[in-house]
Amino acid sequence: MSVTILLISLLLQSVTAETFPSTFAVHSIDSQAGRVVYAVTSADVDGDGDQDIVALTDSSVIWYQQPGWQKHVILRDQTPPDNVCIAAHDIDGDGHVDFAIGAGWTKTGTLHWIRRSADPTALWTVSAIAEETSVHRMRWADVLGTGQPQLVVSPLNASMGPGVRLLAFQIPQQPSVQRWPASVLSADLNRMHNHLHVDFDGQGAVDTITASREGLSLVRRDGDGWQQLRLTPGRTGQADMNLNGAGEVRLGRLKNGRRFLVSVEPMHGDQLVVYQQPEQPADEWQRRLIHDGFRRGHALWTADFDGDGADEIAFGHSDTPEKFGVMVWWSDAGEGREWRGQAVDVGGMATEDLTVADFTGDGRPDIVAGGRATKNVRLYINQP
Repeated sequence: MSVTILLISLLLQSVTAETFPSTFAVHSIDSQAGRVVYAVTSADVDGDGDQDIVALTDSSVIWYQQPGWQKHVILRDQTPPDNVCIAAHDIDGDGHVDFAIGAGWTKTGTLHWIRRSADPTALWTVSAIAEETSVHRMRWADVLGTGQPQLVVSPLNASMGPGVRLLAFQIPQQPSVQRWPASVLSADLNRMHNHLHVDFDGQGAVDTITASREGLSLVRRDGDGWQQLRLTPGRTGQADMNLNGAGEVRLGRLKNGRRFLVSVEPMHGDQLVVYQQPEQPADEWQRRLIHDGFRRGHALWTADFDGDGADEIAFGHSDTPEKFGVMVWWSDAGEGREWRGQAVDVGGMATEDLTVADFTGDGRPDIVAGGRATKNVRLYINQP
């Protein structure tokens, strides 16, 4: 790769003196991507079989092309400011990846999708999907069980009624001109900062786990309706309700096969928390605080970075990058009781978002992060 290695595996204060089995070579992809890099994702944009890097800034979508990470701006000032979320999917079925985008989130909130022309490096065509006040996060998942994924959107604040409308938009036959039908999955939660999709009970249906002021909740189909189950209240006991609950959520698996949830608490919070799966389904997930003292935790992922059969945690925050910008946490014992942390990047990344994918084709998951105050994009290549 024709990129410059800036630093390798910088060590922060670890819980123990032992280090993580993998190291991460840090590569600068873009030192000045935009005013804010709100989101990063991966996609095979040019169809060559490699995972490319895609960054969403306040006003642009940028595609960094393998193998040399050449920069292509494919959307520029074509949506209301600010862009805030992005999700990749072949929306029109032409065999090429498209992107759904949430924009204007600080004002009205608009949903769009962009599709390429014959030249994937030129500006792409923008079409409208819908409007939803305070749109904040989006992911593709077949939560309706139709056999085709829907665009599931979680706004940050309520647009109507007592809570946030967690929405699933179905792709119509002519997505650029027809209305996208929306189903309301939940309308009771508030300050919903993120969500993920998983077959939670192994029954073959795709469920949704939300992170909100009410903590971590499970939303799933129940006959013709929807069931909402509180998994954990998250951080509690604060007089200001906005300082309770959770802001991020990911699901992982330990060496012993038990699952864990990881969250940042509260929204934009200062606590990294792991919840262990209880032995009995009706019992609460056991809360374990593994790190605190940072500010504005904002990015989470779980993946098996070292190939030991257990998932680790990739974590970043955007307000104290001089301590660390990206960090990996792991549990050697296999039971999730002891966690150790190690910095991957110190001082150069104020992480607003991160994503994990195999960008080198070696079978090992790598990390890409996008910066808020640092305005940059970096790739962390996983090395044994």
